[in-house]
Amino acid sequence: MMRAMTAILGLSLALTALGACKIVPNPEPGSENAGAPQSDEDRMAAKAGEIYAAQLVPYVSGKAIDLPMLTTALQGGLEAAGKAHGVRPQAEGSPWNFLVKGQGTVVEANRESRAATLTLDATGDGKADVTIQLGPVIKGTALRDAADFIVFTDYRDQIEFAKLARALNDRAHGAIQLPEGDLTGKTFRFEGATTLRSATDPVLVVPTLLEAAP
Repeated sequence: MMRAMTAILGLSLALTALGACKIVPNPEPGSENAGAPQSDEDRMAAKAGEIYAAQLVPYVSGKAIDLPMLTTALQGGLEAAGKAHGVRPQAEGSPWNFLVKGQGTVVEANRESRAATLTLDATGDGKADVTIQLGPVIKGTALRDAADFIVFTDYRDQIEFAKLARALNDRAHGAIQLPEGDLTGKTFRFEGATTLRSATDPVLVVPTLLEAAP
């Protein structure tokens, strides 16, 4: 009888201990943040990843005009050049944005700054005609604003739209591959976007293509 009572007591204690336990499943690796909402930066980085190589790079390649054509058009004034070759957002006072291509010899290479640049002579006179932004710090929103398929009303607000521009600039920077060493005197061809607020503004290009010319 005593043995039976002992066995019953032992079973009761075991069941009580089991009831107090909580089974916690092991999460799949990488799934810890699967349900967390994405930040604006993450979503715009993902959007830039979707459209940059698939849409924006071929769009620029197909629409870009030769740099001398833009230079000639600007002699007739920014407004005329913009209407003929540019894209301008609907907001009042927005600058004109142009897609350009060309090639030139490196006059100056500033690769130490975080806002690194290559300055090119595209006409053979030894003077700078165009500056290519290398980054990682790339100024402006030319890549976003020169593409007419990227429309502000498709985005939540100005903050989100600005972060898309930054994400596209980051993609442009990440795609640049330059040889090591001094680039002065070497020739590169480029395609990209520039923003102009006046006909005399320097041409500052965000490149979607930058490669050594053969």
